[in-house]
Amino acid sequence: MTASAAPVRLNARVIGICIAAALGGFLFGFDTAVINGAVDALTEEFALSPALSGFAVSSALLGCVAGAWFAGGLANRFGRIPVMLIAATLFLVSAIGSGLAFGVIDLIVWRVVGGFGVGAASVIAPAYIAEVSPARVRGRLGSLQQLAIVTGIFVALLSDAWLAGSAGGAANELWLGREAWRWMFMAEAVPAVVYGLMALRLPESPRFLVARGDLDKASQVLLDFTGELDVNLKIQQIKTSLGEERKQKLSDLKGRALGLKPVVWLGILLSVFQQFVGINVIFYYSTTLWRSVGFEESDALTITVITSVTNIVVTVVAIMLVDRVGRRPMLLAGSAGMVASLGLMAVAFSNATLVTASDGTSTAELAAPWSTVALVCANVFVVAFGVSWGPLVWVLLGEMFPNSIRAWALAVAAAAQWLANFAISTTFPVFADIGLPFAYGFYAVFALLSFVFVLAKIPETKGKELEDMDDEMTVERRQRRRAART
Repeated sequence: MTASAAPVRLNARVIGICIAAALGGFLFGFDTAVINGAVDALTEEFALSPALSGFAVSSALLGCVAGAWFAGGLANRFGRIPVMLIAATLFLVSAIGSGLAFGVIDLIVWRVVGGFGVGAASVIAPAYIAEVSPARVRGRLGSLQQLAIVTGIFVALLSDAWLAGSAGGAANELWLGREAWRWMFMAEAVPAVVYGLMALRLPESPRFLVARGDLDKASQVLLDFTGELDVNLKIQQIKTSLGEERKQKLSDLKGRALGLKPVVWLGILLSVFQQFVGINVIFYYSTTLWRSVGFEESDALTITVITSVTNIVVTVVAIMLVDRVGRRPMLLAGSAGMVASLGLMAVAFSNATLVTASDGTSTAELAAPWSTVALVCANVFVVAFGVSWGPLVWVLLGEMFPNSIRAWALAVAAAAQWLANFAISTTFPVFADIGLPFAYGFYAVFALLSFVFVLAKIPETKGKELEDMDDEMTVERRQRRRAART
């Protein structure tokens, strides 16, 4: 393993640019969670069936897939900063369009437009942060992406609760003759503008600058922002890892294992497991979920905000631990906690009573103590996810791929994540019709599989330089295979 001749110093400027880049994660979280407080009102407004309601919620995820897929190529061609500006513009357009939607079709269209921005931000932020961060604190700085996401979720849910409370309900008129749920969407315009202005002030990634041949600018960024003392050595390492400035292509991901390199499959499976444990069911449908078990709309929104605050707190804990404890132990502990909490939620909802309303719709009602068990387990699940799989998957996706394929590999892994998110979000209303015990049992099974996957396949990346990542991961995989054979 190679290393710089001198230790890397950490300065406040690299923290600042990482926070600014992570604002894309804030919009990512805001955009995906804002639907939570609006879903019941817009379902009533547009008289949607359960299936169409589920698609309206998850439609943005289709845009996320496309945005993630194309972001890698655009980032390699034009740079990381232009992609951030494109994402900010898409967020702004989507916020205004969704708030002014006159039917479910154009609402879905505007949500998909916002999804393009979310998908692009989900690729570019972790890649940029990993590329400007010193190795010894890269886990902490990379976790800022997840902190920004959960903060965006919290602000979206808080604004939903405040707007609904101000109007006396999400379906009631608030300002300018428009319902509160419309203002929930339009509130996103503010952080979208802030993100765009911040992106204009960020330096370009030194690894992109080296790939483009602009070594003077890359040297200046490394010296001024990343704290690198031996700039010439670092640039030489970057050039070597990039394959002497060879242009990156999607075909670089090809390998013998089902058509892709093993490390790309690891990234894809990490992304899929992160979604198949059902975390976004909590954030997309929690208000509806808690109303179905007896809480009023205002109480359900309050519980959802409390859950979001919990998510922020445990993400901060993860940031404090990730570069000390390591990625693998935290992922394994998180998987174990999710298995236990999801399993208990399945048991709790198996004790629910179905009540049929006059319109023929059925809702589940939980009596004590099962209503308390469900509420506690939902928050335990958020804690287990938030301290592990939430932030650490983004950290790993930003750092586990070698420089020569990072942007494209991250784009493919992120696209897989959004496809998995779409599948889980769209199927939840169907799963709920089958029965909530089935839904939470399904997620518990995948939490268990995620534990096995990390134990068997994921190497530790703590403290490793990006330029050495490919060699280090190859060696560790070989060591694991030899250990398994003996």
